[in-house]
Amino acid sequence: MEWDVAEKPDQPERISEAEQAVMEALWQRSPLTAQEVCEEVCGPRGWSLNTVKTLLSRLVAKQAVATEPDGKRFLYTPRIARSDYVGTESRRLVDRLFGGRAAPLFAHLAQAEALTPDDIAEIEALLKELKS
Repeated sequence: MEWDVAEKPDQPERISEAEQAVMEALWQRSPLTAQEVCEEVCGPRGWSLNTVKTLLSRLVAKQAVATEPDGKRFLYTPRIARSDYVGTESRRLVDRLFGGRAAPLFAHLAQAEALTPDDIAEIEALLKELKS
């Protein structure tokens, strides 16, 4: 779901790893009920429906998720786009660990042999595109 600038919420509070799992389910398909979110995330994580409901409540409080009544249940929809979340988290990572510079991040990944030849080719192509 895309939001107009006037409708887009301010950047929510930091989203925990558990909350992110719930957000991923909602980014894949929404709106969803708490039960439907649980069907996506509870099994692999060993969570209960109550855990999912708690996480959804936290996300609503953080304004990352919107709710809409649907009979006796609620439908949940993300209020922030995944791309916006990834962009903010990426920036936080680079700022916190690499002094706001991306080059040391890539150097670290290269030294740790975390970049595949395909990754390097994609980065090179992106850099060429950015230069032109």
